[in-house]
Amino acid sequence: MGDVLAGNQATWEFESDALVIRFDRGNRTPRLFSVLRERRIPHEALASVTLTPGKRGTVVLHAVPRPGADPLMEAAAGQLAEHCDPYRLVLPADRETLAEYYRDELRTVLARRPASVWGAAGAAGATDVAGAAGVTGAAGAAGVTGAAGVTGVTGAWGVGGAPDVTGAATGIADASHLADAPDAGYAPDIVDMTPTDRFLVAPPAGPQAFKAYDGKASFDGHGEVAFRWSWTGASSEKWKAGDQTFQVRDLCGVEWRSPEVLDGHLRLLPRGGEPRATQPDLDPASVVFGLGYGPVHLSLPFAAAVLAAIRTTDRVPARVAAPGAVAERIRHLGELHQAGLVTDEEFSAKKAELLAEL
Repeated sequence: MGDVLAGNQATWEFESDALVIRFDRGNRTPRLFSVLRERRIPHEALASVTLTPGKRGTVVLHAVPRPGADPLMEAAAGQLAEHCDPYRLVLPADRETLAEYYRDELRTVLARRPASVWGAAGAAGATDVAGAAGVTGAAGAAGVTGAAGVTGVTGAWGVGGAPDVTGAATGIADASHLADAPDAGYAPDIVDMTPTDRFLVAPPAGPQAFKAYDGKASFDGHGEVAFRWSWTGASSEKWKAGDQTFQVRDLCGVEWRSPEVLDGHLRLLPRGGEPRATQPDLDPASVVFGLGYGPVHLSLPFAAAVLAAIRTTDRVPARVAAPGAVAERIRHLGELHQAGLVTDEEFSAKKAELLAEL
């Protein structure tokens, strides 16, 4: 394709093998979009493309990602507000015909994927092809606690006078539709909800950091996550445990709870499933959010970057902890011990634990 479609707050460019989304940078653009700037979505990562009426004289073109394809959406687990969904392109209603054309072009591309790619979509979850249907997929494969929400899928064959199909299940039962239909203008409502076995969309790049209510979280971009507690916000349990450094290889997932709810937090999920505090403010593997702390545009890309690193680490051999990092943690532990914040027994046990990482 190679065409460009400009909408409110974003522009879509249609490449031969991917959809490239570029976000505007302005006062009215959600800050999450300004941070993301540009995203390349391979066609393989798309479940479907829909067009629905929007608010106040607009239409919405929506590219729906497959479960497990995008670390950002996996980390979000269905918690993003509609206006912050990076896969929605809002257009004036008078551009609906143009939007229909691009929707059908993308659907044609999805229909031409091998049957093995989308043929099992029906088994993944039924969807009403003629109406909107909320589809949720478990995010456990990515190590995220919660459900990865996929927004409603709208249906209409809408090409060449083809009748609407009401109450149909997802996908196409077999490849006969592809064999019988001409290439030109063929754009069924493909809905491929089969999970991917790896992330297909690149995560937010580079080191990440944000300020939470009880401390500062930082990620070096590949192997280490650190929490540094705040004197004013951290609980006594976290001060007792000391500042935390986590190796990505020792994590199995990330739990992100939006700061727009009362119990917003980011929690790292260590491998092994050892018992730990149920409340994030008592868990040293968590940072909690608050008014102005851990905003979506900072904490969600952070969670997505860590999640992608975990998935990548799962595919490579484990590495030995850096001696310098362990020495720094032991030094900090000694300071807490001297200040009387940890007992002799706790100091000895934690020091032995840190030395075992070498």
